[in-house]
Amino acid sequence: MQTLLLWLFYISSFYAFIPGMITRIFGFRVFRRGKGKRAFALTFDDGPDPQYTPQLLDLLKQYHAKGTFFVVGSNAEQHPELIKRMHDEGHLIGIHNYTHKSNWLMRPRTVRNQIMKTDKIIHDITGERTSYYRPPWGIINLFDFSKRNQFKIVLWSSMFGDWRESTGADRLATRMLSKLKPGEVMLLHDCGSTVGANANAPEQMLIALDKVLQEAQQRDLHSIRIDDMISAKENAAEKKLSRSKLAVVKLWLLWEMIFHFVFRLRTVTPHNPFIHYRLRPYQGNNITLDNGMVLHKGDKVIELHFDNEKLFHIGINSRSTVHLAIKMIRSMEKELPSLAQQLMDNDDLKDAKALYGVSMINRGPEKFGFSIRDLPEGWFAKTTGLYLKLLMRIIHPAGQDRLNESADKLVPKMLVMPIDQLNKYYAVNGSHRNPNTKANKQDLGAEEEQLRSVSLLGASQGLEGTPPIV
Repeated sequence: MQTLLLWLFYISSFYAFIPGMITRIFGFRVFRRGKGKRAFALTFDDGPDPQYTPQLLDLLKQYHAKGTFFVVGSNAEQHPELIKRMHDEGHLIGIHNYTHKSNWLMRPRTVRNQIMKTDKIIHDITGERTSYYRPPWGIINLFDFSKRNQFKIVLWSSMFGDWRESTGADRLATRMLSKLKPGEVMLLHDCGSTVGANANAPEQMLIALDKVLQEAQQRDLHSIRIDDMISAKENAAEKKLSRSKLAVVKLWLLWEMIFHFVFRLRTVTPHNPFIHYRLRPYQGNNITLDNGMVLHKGDKVIELHFDNEKLFHIGINSRSTVHLAIKMIRSMEKELPSLAQQLMDNDDLKDAKALYGVSMINRGPEKFGFSIRDLPEGWFAKTTGLYLKLLMRIIHPAGQDRLNESADKLVPKMLVMPIDQLNKYYAVNGSHRNPNTKANKQDLGAEEEQLRSVSLLGASQGLEGTPPIV
């Protein structure tokens, strides 16, 4: 019996207590505080509530404030008009499980089902997916970390006990004003029907929030959405760069924006762009892929383009080349299932035979299912190499250093993946980590070496001599 209790203690510690502790103390793999000079974030849990959420939305509109609502799926299902109003008025909507139940008390599959069910409810009402998740009571279990590929876990930097009516509006306002400063992520509740809360507590919260928003106006502070705060924190690193470097980067990104408009590139996740794509006829020589499929000239392909602004931000906020590589891999893991689904859902894209791009990444894309082929010698290969090296100098924060260190290794190559393979590994499983793929048979040392190789700038050249990547 003693041994059984000891094992239960070990399992519960690794499953719940340790993950919860490191996220609260160290902020590991969660977002809980931003940066800036004039902005803070108001976040609201447990709603929508038919009595208090409309009053809250009216108050936010009065002060031109934006908030982030982590909604309980069952409440959203009952009050779709409030979800639609949140969306229409420019607020961000996140997930707070389908029922307000601790993740410690549910199996990983049950938690996932709750999240996906709530995501579908939000999508059915607003037409948009959400990428933000806050577990009830902020309680993280070990498997919640795996959701970072699809959802950003958001906690908070300050909470005030507003779920208790006895706190009172005056005391609550005093507590909130003491934390009213840039970068703060405030936790509040617009519903009092959850366990441990008082039904009328949101009434006191609204009175206190009115006072706080008045004071925020006087201090020239304003409330922004969590996604805007995350972007602002990522962009803060740009201040370390010289003005000339930033000017060149902005000009280059302007050119990229024009290109995307002219050639009508689509974006896999418009709210957080990482991969753009378009349907094109393949114009190169016939090539045989790893699975035996032959890509002929004239076959329709999906040409991939990385979002170079996103790459710039990833690069400038990475602690090392391996850290940058990990971020790129995680982003690809998140994007490919969505891309596979979009290709299946759009009739005009169903005839595509393969994904295609040209990249300076020499190793690493195989783990996602791409075949890698040399570019045929000629003017296209030479101009592509020059173009991508120029792009590396501009977009990559340490691009010039990488060129000086390993210019001979920066050789652009074709990356191709059959659409059938994309659908097999991503549309069904939602992850390339299929137990039957070669990637999962690699040992840890090979994986680390692969990460180092992927850390080259993933900028690639498309069929028209453009700035895409794979």
